[in-house]
Amino acid sequence: MSPRRSDPQARSALIDIAAGLLAGEGPQALSARRIAAEAGSSTMTVYTNFGGMSGLVREMVHEGFARLETYFSHVATTGDPVADMAMYGRAYRHNALTNPHLYAVMFGGASPAGFSLTAEDRQHGRYTLSTVVECASRCIAAGRFRPGDAELVAHQLWTAVHGLVTLELGDYLIEPCNAGVVFEAQLTGLMVGAGDTFASATRSVGSSLERMGKEIVNVDPDPSYGESPRHGGG
Repeated sequence: MSPRRSDPQARSALIDIAAGLLAGEGPQALSARRIAAEAGSSTMTVYTNFGGMSGLVREMVHEGFARLETYFSHVATTGDPVADMAMYGRAYRHNALTNPHLYAVMFGGASPAGFSLTAEDRQHGRYTLSTVVECASRCIAAGRFRPGDAELVAHQLWTAVHGLVTLELGDYLIEPCNAGVVFEAQLTGLMVGAGDTFASATRSVGSSLERMGKEIVNVDPDPSYGESPRHGGG
């Protein structure tokens, strides 16, 4: 008898269910039996698609970054690299708010109980940062950011936006400094901090907001699993 084939749609559904249980109920809820019950399938589905629970936990991280990459891939490259950079920040935040259960696992906010993630697993998603580094290089080349290390600039922007998003997901940002207000101010401040003028940064950040609906909001964050050439697969 030939081995059962993995179903991409079933894989994605199981990942969402597992990440949701982990984020909502904690590591004690993470079992093949519970996940299968939530999916309306047998425990064999978990083993067919992931080889076991450790494989499923690993794929939660991979899937989270694959969805982030999907949003990043829809950011257009324009003649305004600072607006493009702001779009990457918006895409990052939108991915986190759309997939909070996966976001928590991607960055260790939800402990996967006894299922360990290796250092390689934790660093898996760094491929998503390459487009941000390239955009930082364009900002520097255009004279909008001061000369410097584009990779370091990308890391600074990443850590700043990540911090805000983490606070937002934890409901720490309230009126009058709610997440939306702080985020818009943060984007402009980050661009100015990287070397742009306040007037230019304000215009670029404003234009990026106008692009959100077309480039990010309507994107399906759950593409056919495993089709991205930069995705690590199972």
